[in-house]
Amino acid sequence: MATTPDTELSETRIHEVLSNDRRRMAIEFLQDGDLTLRELSERIAEAETGESPPPRNIRQSAYVSLQQTHIPKLDELDIVTYDEGSKTVSLAEAGDVTVYMEVVPEGELSWSEYYTTLSALGLVLMTAVAAEVPVISSLGAPVLASVVFAVIGGSGLYQRWSQEN
Repeated sequence: MATTPDTELSETRIHEVLSNDRRRMAIEFLQDGDLTLRELSERIAEAETGESPPPRNIRQSAYVSLQQTHIPKLDELDIVTYDEGSKTVSLAEAGDVTVYMEVVPEGELSWSEYYTTLSALGLVLMTAVAAEVPVISSLGAPVLASVVFAVIGGSGLYQRWSQEN
């Protein structure tokens, strides 16, 4: 990503912004539409505690950190816009960092983990062929490699299609 300091965020800066859980959750929740600062802090506190309604001290902590630190930082970087009068927060058009946010439900594999696992499987199969493991080596390296590459290619196409829809 070619960047200029005045118009775009560098990938390093985007990853720094997304490294904070509350900022990442704020961006995630704002993808559904504009929220007041209070609504946003409620959602974040609920996500952090798993309780509905969340404890008052957690709601207050989320509200204060959003108001004093996270929202001003996101606003300064043009990732969100904040209307102080109505205390409404919305995602900014120019600051689309959501492409860097791979949200993976707990207990599921991320795409990077999936591809790493497929690659490891390919290496194990090629090692088994080289070690002449009876059933696997009878299939041969070209067949096994073709299957692994076809699965990786098909997975890449599916991932691209699912992200566009």
